[in-house]
Amino acid sequence: MTRERSPEAAATPASRRIARRWPLISALAAVALSFGLGALIVSRDNNKPLRIDTAWMDEIIEHRAPVWEYLSLAMNFIGAGIAGIIVIPLLVLVTFLLLRRFWAAGYFLAATIVSSGLVQVLKNLFGRARPEDMLVTSDFGSFPSGHVANAATMAVVLAILFPRVWVWLAGALYTGVMMVSRTYLGVHWLSDTIGGLLLGVGVAVLLWAPVAAKLDGERQLAAQHPSPRRLRRNAETDS
Repeated sequence: MTRERSPEAAATPASRRIARRWPLISALAAVALSFGLGALIVSRDNNKPLRIDTAWMDEIIEHRAPVWEYLSLAMNFIGAGIAGIIVIPLLVLVTFLLLRRFWAAGYFLAATIVSSGLVQVLKNLFGRARPEDMLVTSDFGSFPSGHVANAATMAVVLAILFPRVWVWLAGALYTGVMMVSRTYLGVHWLSDTIGGLLLGVGVAVLLWAPVAAKLDGERQLAAQHPSPRRLRRNAETDS
C-alpha cells in the first residue's frame, strides 16, 4: 500500500520558492498601492477628482448609448448583489469541493472575503464622494470600486489555480470591462476602479504566496488522479 503524497510534497521547486519569499513583498505592495492611491486622492484639493477622472468622465458621458448602458447594467448585476456576492462565488466554491481541491476552495474563499472586507475598510476610511451623474443607485464610498476589486480578485485567483493563457485573457477582459462599466454608469471615478484593481490583485497574490506550494501540489496531484466520473467513462468505453 503506497502512502498518498501531500500537496506540498508534490509541488514544483518554483512554487516552494514563492512560498518563502513572496508574502512580505506582496503584502507591502498591496497595502502601499491601495492605501497610497486613496490617500493621494483625499489629500488634494478637498477630495476633488483628479484631472484624469474628470477627463475620462466627460468622455464617458459624451459617448453614452443604450447598447453600452445595457452591457454596463449587466456587469453591475453580475458584480454585486445576490449574483456577485453569493451565487457566483458559491458556484465556484462548490466546483472546487466537488473536484476535491480543498486548498483551492479555501484560498478562493479567503481571498473573496478579505478583498470584500478591505474594500469596506477603505471606503469608510477615505469617504470619497461618488460622481454626481450616476445612472444607478449605489451605497456610500466611491474609493475603491468593490465591483472591480471583486472581479480582479476572482480573475487572479482562477488564473493562479488554472494556469492557462485563455484563463488569464478571460480574466483580464472581464476585469477591464467591469472597470469601464463602473465609470460608464457614473458610480465611480476612473481612479476608483484603478484602486479596486490594485486591491483585488494585491489580495489575491498576498494570500496565494504562503500556500503557493500546497496549491500547486494539489493541482499536480489532481492531474495525476482522474476523477471518478472520468474513470467510469473510460471503463464504459473499454467495455
